[in-house]
Amino acid sequence: MKKELIIVIILAVIIVALLGILIWPKKVDNNQQPPAVSGIQVVSPKANEEISSPLKITGSVNGDGWAGFEGQVGTVKLLDGVGKELATGILTATTEWTTLPTNFETTLNFISESAQSGTLVFHNENASGLPEKDKTFSLPVKIKSSGETMKVKVYFNNNIMDPEVSCNKVFPVERVILKTESTGSASLLELFKGPTEEEKKAGFFTSINGGVRLQSLMIGMESGTARADFNEKLEEGIGGSCKVSAIRAQITQTLKQFSTIKNVIISINGRTEDILQP
Repeated sequence: MKKELIIVIILAVIIVALLGILIWPKKVDNNQQPPAVSGIQVVSPKANEEISSPLKITGSVNGDGWAGFEGQVGTVKLLDGVGKELATGILTATTEWTTLPTNFETTLNFISESAQSGTLVFHNENASGLPEKDKTFSLPVKIKSSGETMKVKVYFNNNIMDPEVSCNKVFPVERVILKTESTGSASLLELFKGPTEEEKKAGFFTSINGGVRLQSLMIGMESGTARADFNEKLEEGIGGSCKVSAIRAQITQTLKQFSTIKNVIISINGRTEDILQP
């Protein structure tokens, strides 16, 4: 009888020990890297993390359709709670892009008028262009409100609204920006970003080169004349009077949306003569 009691006690101890192993809280390693999913590993931000602008994104790709090509490994878009695109960026390789795994990073600048849920959608660098080789990966995030905002207009050509493309005929699209007193400069910065993918689908396009930088903007309150100075990229490689007219129209109309501006003088590195020649 005594022997049977000992056996029961030993079995009870073993069962308690096993239950303890199963239900005892496991130590969480906060430094543990997120698992790779379909060939891409996003290190930062993490799923459901609260994000704000500017947002730095880092990670790596390691095969299964995800690889580098000419210094980049794909693109990423930030979508808001209803699927509207807030920002897009190129995933730039930070290690040798011909060798896997390849690390990447990018920074997104965006504005969110309210705190809301969102999604980062990653697309692979599909050099073949074949749809069956497209890869995507989605990461849910929480977007913080950017604070007080305002609306401005930027002007582009449009080959649907103006099928014959009248060069100096431009059309407005609305942009939401952080509230600022430098509305003219802020509007030009938005103009230089070019049309969004949605705007392109609606026929909007820009004649302004990438890399154009506003160097100064002075507005005469009495004369109503805005003097906008740009770097040499504004006239780099342009050809034809139509493109020149379109560039001038885009800048001029974007600035003249403000009642204080009646006239616009464009200069490049301080020069007003012999610029933007066809």
